[in-house]
Parts: sequence; C-alpha cells; structure tokens
Amino acid sequence: MAIIRQASLFDLQDLYDLEPPHRFDEVFSAINIDPILWGGVKKIPGGTPLQLNYPAMIHALLIRILERIPTIKDLVRRLRHDVKFQLDCGFLFSDAVPSEASFSRLVTKIQHAEVLASVQSDVLVQVFMEGSITDDTVAIDATHLKARDLAPVKEEKSEKMKESPTKRGRKTKAEQEAWRQEQTEKEAALSLYDKKIEDQLDASVDLLRAEVPMDPKWGIKKNSEGKNVFWFGYKGQFAVGAQSQYILQSLFSSGNLNDGKAAIALLKGVKKQLPDLDVTYYTMDAAYDAPAIYQQVHQNGSSSVIAYNKRNEAEALGFDKHFAPTCVRVHSYRYDSYDPRYETLKYTRPKECATCPLARDSLCQKVYKVKIKQNLRRYNAPARGSKAWKTIYNRRTAIERVIGYLKEFFQLNNIRYRKGKRANVHFDLVHLLYNGAKLACDRLTERMNEQHA
Repeated sequence: MAIIRQASLFDLQDLYDLEPPHRFDEVFSAINIDPILWGGVKKIPGGTPLQLNYPAMIHALLIRILERIPTIKDLVRRLRHDVKFQLDCGFLFSDAVPSEASFSRLVTKIQHAEVLASVQSDVLVQVFMEGSITDDTVAIDATHLKARDLAPVKEEKSEKMKESPTKRGRKTKAEQEAWRQEQTEKEAALSLYDKKIEDQLDASVDLLRAEVPMDPKWGIKKNSEGKNVFWFGYKGQFAVGAQSQYILQSLFSSGNLNDGKAAIALLKGVKKQLPDLDVTYYTMDAAYDAPAIYQQVHQNGSSSVIAYNKRNEAEALGFDKHFAPTCVRVHSYRYDSYDPRYETLKYTRPKECATCPLARDSLCQKVYKVKIKQNLRRYNAPARGSKAWKTIYNRRTAIERVIGYLKEFFQLNNIRYRKGKRANVHFDLVHLLYNGAKLACDRLTERMNEQHA
C-alpha cells in the first residue's frame, strides 16, 4: 500500500519557533539592506568610516518589530544586557551600543532618504521571480491605526464673531463673476485628495503617493454591530494577493481619508510594480463602491468584485437587486457566461419558464445580453449575485487575515512616533519585514518538501 505524504505548510508560527539566530538569518536573507545603508545613512561607499555599526542598527530596528520589543528604550536596554542578542543583531564585541538618540537619528535619515519603497519593490520582484506570487485575485482593504499623541483639545470661541449681514436678493453680474472666480481659485488650490476621486485617474502613482496626507486626524468607521467607532490617528491601506497573501502595495494616510480615495494609488501601484502579474479580479467591500474605481480596474484589464452600496437609489424597473433582467412575472434571468471579446454578459431564461404559460409569448426573450461598459458599477464579470461572484468576493478574507498577522506579530498598531512621516517609516518597515518573513517561510516550506520527496 502506497503512503501518500501531504505537502508541508511552513507558517509564521513555525518561523517564530526557530532559534533567534536561525530565524534572523532566514528573514534577512530575503531583505537587502544596502539601499537603506548607502541611500539613507552613508551616501557613498568610501570616505570616512562610520563611528556606529549602521548595518547592525538597521537589523536591530527590524528585529525589534520581529521580536515584539515595544520601544526603542527596551531595545537599547536589551542590547546592553544581552550579549547574545547583541551578536545576533550583527554588533561586534568592540562596537558601542547605540543610544536612543542614535536610533532616532537613524530613523530620521531613513525618513528623508525615502529608500524603503525601493527595498520593498526589490523583495516583491524577488518573490515574483521565484514563483511565489501567482495570484489572479487581489483584495484591497484598510485598517485603523491609533496615533501616539492624544487628539488636540478643541478651542471654544468665547465670543462669537459678529459678521455683517449679507445683502439679500440676486447678485449683480459683477458679484457673480467674482464669486465664480473665487470658487475656481479655491478648487485649484485643493490638494489631489481633497478633490473628487475622478481627478486621480489622470495622476501618476508618484504624484498620488507624494500628496497623500499623513498627519494624525480623527477617523470614523462602522464596527460589526453597525455603530460608529472613532479613533485619532492614521489608516493603513493594503493590496494583498488573495492566494499568496503577500502585500503587493500599501499606503499610509491620515485617519480621516476616505478608503475609496486611496484605492486608485494602490491599483496603479500594483500595475506599475508587477506589470507581468495577470490579475483577473480586484475584490473590495462597499466602502470602495465608486465609479472611478471601477473605471481604473477596467483600465488595468481586470474585473471588479465590489460590494454594492445602494446610497438611496431608486429601484431599477425590470431588474432585480443584482441588476439582472427580470421577465414579465418578475423572475430573474440567470447569469450564463461572459464574452471578453465584446465585453458582454449573457443571461438566460429563469428556471420558472419551464412551467410558465407565457414562455412562448413575444414579451419573454430567451437570451438577454448586457455590455458591461453600459454601467461598470452594476455590470462586471462575473455578474453580481452569481455563485462565481460570491466565491471571488469571499477571497477578500485573505486581507483581513494579513492585517491580523501584522497587528499580532509585527506591531503594526504599536506606533511610537508623534509625526506622521516618522510613523510612516514604522509602517514601511512592518510592510518590508512581513514580506521578508513570508518569503523566508516559503523558502523553508520548499526546502522541507524537497527533503521529504
């Protein structure tokens, strides 16, 4: 009788079960810190030698997140009292232990250099070249992150400013022209994220990332009970492969930024970063139900699987709640197939037509076809309400799982910086370390499977 050996799955918990030196070696074998070292700390390889061991300091910053050490102060204390940990980070016996101020200056240098994005890109390209990313579905979602500082106290005006009463009646032509000019100047002065989402379609990825607000602000969201939850801080936006669970793109923003306004940057970033990745579907929740997002997904050559947000819209006559056509007796047509050549959805007769006396009537047609460009928000492949649509939408739980990993294992919600740009450094380090640890897990899994083969 043959013995069937099941393939091993090396998860994050197994990585944490390794001894610290082996765990660190596996993770750092997937991350090249040279761009951080030469781009952020030392501009050229030659010149005066550095007084501090910056490669070991960069490793220590990442190990602090991996080992769940809460603060830089605790990291410095452990480096001073644990010689083995000091050697695991890459320090030598002759090296002086850096102070908290030294680590703070290192974070500032990394912030100004803006090199973490290129390191994240290198890791992602490496993962793609090794064949670990074969996703046809990408899930997009956001999570809230609390700020280190408390919210500023709202100043109450002691005396109301007395304004002169406005003149009643119709404005003169000169006043109307001055008002229009003022409104035009106000709209031109708005930032890209203060305008409508449609204005982001023509913007580049670099511009979208450069103008994203990062200051801590009040945010609001609905919890599982449908009640409003408030927090002061930030939002982390992620685009994750539904099968591989790698972070393909991330964006750090203020807490008051609408989720939909961050989606265009993520969609364009995935297309630019991995042009050879054949993404068939993008799945999101109802917060991303905006026409501009459907248009951007269609421009990427993919299909949108996004929950519909009704927004007090009137019912469409002749269609059901999933916008499938209905017959005379209000039975829904069944989704049959999608023709990519003509971008057309095909619906066939309802099953109730078998016993319907009007089956051969001229009012009922056997096949109903709809072009998706007629309304990208209502029609996409597969059609809303179909079994295939629900199956793809359920893959969105992968991003919730990844966010749970980031908060539990990688200290995503432990932001220790007061400024948004410095908090963004922590966010990018978490993103980088997660993908590096995931790549290390995949390599270990492949190694174990080869040994068992």
